[in-house]
Amino acid sequence: MLRVAVVGSGPSGVYTAQNLVQLDPGVHVDVLDRLPCPYGLVRYGVAPDHEKIKSLQNNLRTILEHERVRFLGGVQVSPRGVPTERLRELYHAVVYCVGAATDRHLGIPGEDLPGSWSATQFVSWYSAHPDAVDDAFVRGTRSAVVIGAGNVAVDVTRMLARGAAELSPTDIPQGALSALAASPVTDIHMVARRGPSQGRFTTKELRELGGLPDTELVVDPDELAIDPAYADPAALPAVQRRNVEVLRGWGGAGSRGAGRSIWMRFFLRPVELLEEDGRVGAVLFERTEPDGRGGVRGTGRYETVEAQLVLRSVGYRGVPLDGLPFDEETCTVPHVQGRVLHGCFTVPGEYVAGWIKRGPTGVIGTNRPDAKETVTSLLEDASVLVRKEVPEDPVTALRAAGIEPVEWAGWQAIERAEATLGASLGRSVVKLADWESLLAAARAAS
Repeated sequence: MLRVAVVGSGPSGVYTAQNLVQLDPGVHVDVLDRLPCPYGLVRYGVAPDHEKIKSLQNNLRTILEHERVRFLGGVQVSPRGVPTERLRELYHAVVYCVGAATDRHLGIPGEDLPGSWSATQFVSWYSAHPDAVDDAFVRGTRSAVVIGAGNVAVDVTRMLARGAAELSPTDIPQGALSALAASPVTDIHMVARRGPSQGRFTTKELRELGGLPDTELVVDPDELAIDPAYADPAALPAVQRRNVEVLRGWGGAGSRGAGRSIWMRFFLRPVELLEEDGRVGAVLFERTEPDGRGGVRGTGRYETVEAQLVLRSVGYRGVPLDGLPFDEETCTVPHVQGRVLHGCFTVPGEYVAGWIKRGPTGVIGTNRPDAKETVTSLLEDASVLVRKEVPEDPVTALRAAGIEPVEWAGWQAIERAEATLGASLGRSVVKLADWESLLAAARAAS
């Protein structure tokens, strides 16, 4: 019997487990996660109003309920929890699917002012991540600036414009629902330093911005026209071409008749966050223009946009994991087809999949072939790996070290508690938003 630990229960981790049990009938897999809840960014990264994408949890659930797969939540792989070297002693092989745990910074003056956050922090708040802080994101905010042109930027822009009627049927935590329902935000500026043909959002996400109740969308045709591909997008890849066509249909000044306005801005590069009364009060942008090589250059012309809330959405980055090599340039773990690379050599038994392997690229489905490549490498090494003696049940060793994993029954108890909470509030399922509540619910199972 080959025992494998998969660290991370998001899509890449669960697809890794799926491939393992499908391709080898003798493999048993423990899926470990620092959190007591599975599903990773599907639970804590997909916007609450994206019910179709969130329903992917049902597919991941089927895999985690496989008879040779076991979920072990509340297990932190780190020197403070289970060190990587100890984990390697408990299993024949370990696959690290830890994602990209932090965000990229703008690197401009004023970025650390109160009211300036990463989009990741805002997403964690409205997704009920237990590490999130309720820092009154939208309290006293009339104007918000979202810096970025990807799907996460679109998500947080849309969530800022949503009302209680649209969010109440979702699983958004009650505190975030109440705050967004009472939000005084009237203007949301989504700003990109390049043009519409270089936006990284999908057309489906983009179109959603145009159908929000009581919200007008404002796009300046003059900004769109700076993009060389705007006049004739025929040569663009399909997604970018559709994006430009959607934006061309929206080009106009807006009527200001709606309760909120979303301003889609292009060719503006943030230069500085400006202070007002001890917090961010505006963003200074420099107008950019195409440089003829696919990038942009500054023009020396500047514009100030009022903002009491600034959310940067300029990409994720991986962080080093103790005991593993790390490439500071790509923010990934060096590997050869998923085998972790120490210097010039691979070490049988250590593998990576997902964003920590390839960087924060692709969509959820990209994790399927990525996981299969890693699993193929692991199973090619199986005849060597299985020679190592490991404990009959690693959970016994974890408990001896003072770690009490949240097993599947504990997760099911959390789900029941969230359904009960929702019913008490006259809603459907409502997420528990803090560690104490999650762990108390999980303990109820035992």
